[in-house]
Amino acid sequence: MNLTPIEIFGEFEAGYLFKSSLGNRGLFEQNKINERFFVGDQWYGARAGADRPLVRHNVIKRIGDYKMSQITRSKIRMNFSAEGIPTAPEISQISEFSGAVTDSEISGVMSALSDYYDTTCERLNFDALSSEILRNAYISGTSLLYTYWNPLLPTGTFADDKKTVAIKGDISCELLRIEDVVFGDPYCENLQDQPYIIISSQKNIADVLREAEFFGADSTTLEAINDSATNGKVTLLTKLYKAVKADGSTVIEGIKVTENATVRPRFSTNLNLYPLAQFKWENRSGLAYGDSEITYLIPNQIAINRMITANVWAAMSTGLPIMLVNGDTVTEKITNDPGQIIKIYGSNEDVAGAVNFVTPPCSMSEFDQCINNLINNTLTQSGANEVALGDSRADNATALQTMRDAAIMPLQLVKNRFYVFLEDVARIWADFWISHYGKRKKKIFKNGISAYIPFDADRYKNIIINTKIDINESVSFNEKEQLSALLTLF
Repeated sequence: MNLTPIEIFGEFEAGYLFKSSLGNRGLFEQNKINERFFVGDQWYGARAGADRPLVRHNVIKRIGDYKMSQITRSKIRMNFSAEGIPTAPEISQISEFSGAVTDSEISGVMSALSDYYDTTCERLNFDALSSEILRNAYISGTSLLYTYWNPLLPTGTFADDKKTVAIKGDISCELLRIEDVVFGDPYCENLQDQPYIIISSQKNIADVLREAEFFGADSTTLEAINDSATNGKVTLLTKLYKAVKADGSTVIEGIKVTENATVRPRFSTNLNLYPLAQFKWENRSGLAYGDSEITYLIPNQIAINRMITANVWAAMSTGLPIMLVNGDTVTEKITNDPGQIIKIYGSNEDVAGAVNFVTPPCSMSEFDQCINNLINNTLTQSGANEVALGDSRADNATALQTMRDAAIMPLQLVKNRFYVFLEDVARIWADFWISHYGKRKKKIFKNGISAYIPFDADRYKNIIINTKIDINESVSFNEKEQLSALLTLF
């Protein structure tokens, strides 16, 4: 395993070059273009003239917002279970356990973990994180959630009854851009099968020096770290990899380096899983990186914008046509104001040819129909047709529901990938709970009432935890849809 700074930076550069070779423009440039088109900056770099109205009809954002809202619309419930242990009825109160670990104890703890998952989601504001994860994946094709241990995070609990020894440390989450992550094997689709993962981040030099000092760096190392800084920032690479223990099992280890020095020497995370969960909007066969549908919607978006802009320009030219003035016979300043009197000196021929207007381009109804067809076809082919978007009429509520179910069916594959991502996140969190929590109390909510249950992580280190998501697909209608259905029935 390569663990020197120069070796790790070499691996990161190799991964960077690979990502730069993906597609026609490379991953980095394509993602920048996708971002601009999503937010509406769709005339970037076009030399169309400052006086011409550049119209935008952003179908890309409408498709993306619709799909992302549909994915997060369903209510979910995460369930934990232990491999080889039957599931017991849900338990809301758990007393201190002692002696040998029993199946009943493990089953009860797994049930409590399901409630604690909800508590952790609330603490981390996971709903907002999920929205950002979906947005990143829709734009770049791949989104990554990094879970790490924050040893200074207060928990509000204490190790003793007198509440004098505060328990600190809990998990935190960070959304990573795919541009900042390199996989050891770019052709391996499963993240947990990667030989190593490198995460790049830009850090303040003072923070990096402080971390290096904490882990015992000498003056020579600190000077080398300082030499790597540019404008007070330094590139910090964190390499995570699998190490084989004496009993043949694997554990995730890590190392942090700058270009010239080691900030944190080789350390063990005590985790069995890489603390990263990956969500791909579209899978690429045989590749670790996903794909974005924006890349393939951009030509349609450009055509729509050009056609609408041409149509608007034609309409403006009809109302305010370009004026041609013969400067030899018209010596006064022309303002083009209504009722302006223009003095012309010369013959009748001079008067007839003094002022003329350029015939504007015609705007045909067929042209408008072509624009509408292109917009509708783009939305339909992307699975965001008028039924899905709520723009169609139905004779009754049953017909409306049937039409909507048929419209959103193609989105189910993306939903399934997102649900697998959530299960991966839950397994990673459980890995942290078992490996880092030790003995402490966990806060859960049951029927609107908070409770603290005892938890001793050392008792469950040898169990295999599974996660399974339950989805409530009940459909709720917004006020607009309810009023539309009622008016139609009326």
